[in-house]
Amino acid sequence: MGWASRGEGEPDSVICQAAQRDNSTSRMDGRACYLKKPKVELHVHLDGSFKPETIIHFAKKRQIQLPANTVEELLKIISYDEPLSLTEFLSKFKHYMPAIAGDREAIKRVAYEFVEMKAKEGVVYVEARYSPHFLANAKVDPIPWEQEEGDITPDDVVDLVNQGLREGEKAFNIKARSILCCMRHMPKWSLEVVELCKKYHNDTVVAIDLAGDESLILEADAGHRKAYEEAVRCGIHRTVHAGEVGPPSVVKEAVEVLKAERIGHGYHTIEDPHLYKELLNKEMHFETCPWSSYLTGACDPDFTKHPVKQFIKDKANYSLNTDDPLIFRSTIDVDYNIAAKYMGFTEDEFYRVNINAAKSSFLPEKEKKDLVYKLQEAYDMVVTTGL
Repeated sequence: MGWASRGEGEPDSVICQAAQRDNSTSRMDGRACYLKKPKVELHVHLDGSFKPETIIHFAKKRQIQLPANTVEELLKIISYDEPLSLTEFLSKFKHYMPAIAGDREAIKRVAYEFVEMKAKEGVVYVEARYSPHFLANAKVDPIPWEQEEGDITPDDVVDLVNQGLREGEKAFNIKARSILCCMRHMPKWSLEVVELCKKYHNDTVVAIDLAGDESLILEADAGHRKAYEEAVRCGIHRTVHAGEVGPPSVVKEAVEVLKAERIGHGYHTIEDPHLYKELLNKEMHFETCPWSSYLTGACDPDFTKHPVKQFIKDKANYSLNTDDPLIFRSTIDVDYNIAAKYMGFTEDEFYRVNINAAKSSFLPEKEKKDLVYKLQEAYDMVVTTGL
């Protein structure tokens, strides 16, 4: 699809190249120092964060045919830096998921490596989300990615991911939790997802999510609604992908029907001023992903017109996140640098956003308060009184 030029006379290609150059904070301007402070990340997909080397390794070990045999060739196929549609983006997963899905060692390893990756980015608390069914090859219908039936159930997947996250926490000294995803096109999986959330509640699992095609109406099938009703009943935290490419009505549905406590993306909320004002007053948290929103065509390609700029102006409760760093070839610094260069993001806003992200995390209250205090210490925001 064609894309108009950016604001201030900068074409898309210039912005694209700048964003990737800015992957190194050392190339940022004088504001870069605060990017080295601890960060909180709330919206990142585990299955969009695998190391390409790990994908190649397990494909060769398991004799699974991939569309490429080297990291460089694989990245040319599964990652990109010019906007595609959300549907085209989602098609990328089929190229590499078969290498990891259905293998115990691989599933545990990608979870461990995910924590390592985030620790290197200066993230001190992260919530990784994923669909247990997409990594299973037993007791799942249909079996994803054209796999042969095996012996790894969605329950096994959650246990393996938990093991990898816990071992990563110990090795890299950060806190990692997980969110289990329902998929809009597979409502029959959703009740099992909420049962897994209940079984592993606070054993890394802290919440339930609903991801996928926003054009699929909830009322067409009760599976998702029933799962979220059970989540509410059992005290399971709730987030929903909504208003990424879909209209404000999807956000309204997420809040009113599914009782979402956070909104994944939520950019198009601002198109409904009444709803937006209502959510501002409720301090609803928006999990924003600027670089992702450019590459999936979710927002105007001019970053100076991005909804995050409105969120900044209105002191909204939001966070900055990577979404799918494997496919977008990014780190968390790409999103912070975009916000700083094109959205008026400042050092004070950096502190506010991360404190708010910590407060909006799905940690138990005691751990949440500890996280907030840890950030305040790092940001020199702790008030001390001398005697």
